[in-house]
Amino acid sequence: MFKSPWLTWTTVLGIALGGFFDGILLHQVLQWHHFLSLVPGMDDLRLQVMWDGYFHVAMYVVAMLGLWGLWRARRANAPVPGATALAAAALLGFAVWNFIDVAGAHWILRIHRIRVGVPEPLWWDLGWLFAFGVLPLALWYWLRGRASGPGSPTAALATLALTVTAAGAWALREPPGQQFTAVVFAPGTTPAQVFRALDASDARLVWTDRPMGVVLVSVPRDKRWGFYRHGAVLVSGTGLPAGCLAWSKA
Repeated sequence: MFKSPWLTWTTVLGIALGGFFDGILLHQVLQWHHFLSLVPGMDDLRLQVMWDGYFHVAMYVVAMLGLWGLWRARRANAPVPGATALAAAALLGFAVWNFIDVAGAHWILRIHRIRVGVPEPLWWDLGWLFAFGVLPLALWYWLRGRASGPGSPTAALATLALTVTAAGAWALREPPGQQFTAVVFAPGTTPAQVFRALDASDARLVWTDRPMGVVLVSVPRDKRWGFYRHGAVLVSGTGLPAGCLAWSKA
């Protein structure tokens, strides 16, 4: 399996994709947990979002490592496996990530669970592990036996680039029917400054964390950008770099 550098580094890339899938779906879209949801003293939403960001930075490092390895394999003219073999390697990495996450972060470190605040979190862990760990692993095993013939490195890298670009574009869109805007203010912004920003933008406060560093507001779309003039560092619905915040719930 790992005699080919293409398969080795595609597996590494699959681990990164598993981490991104976890973070985007569970932390931001479904909002079932944050990276440090069960760590004592981490009830400040700003800290939780910050650590979610650190987690994604770590996944970017893993992804860049995988891409670097694929680039090295291409430079060395290493024989390229077929598309089936590459897909199988990516599935293996995806499955490996979920085994590491559930066993390590959920059961050993206990920093979060798949779904926090439910009566039986273990069943959610096991269901997730089966769906996104065991099934991809079984599919990897099945595809591995059917992989044959060389492939095209240009086609493989082009497919990967298109997939990543499409995923990034999807993450920037707002969900249908979203009524609220999430605003993150710079550290040191006082509640008085936040209220002045709300007044200047004709915004209605819907929710806030304790220090008012993160607020959820109802505001006209054309006035979202005005928050940046009043100490905001991220505003959902304004594109990069706040795309994932557009999925905030009340």
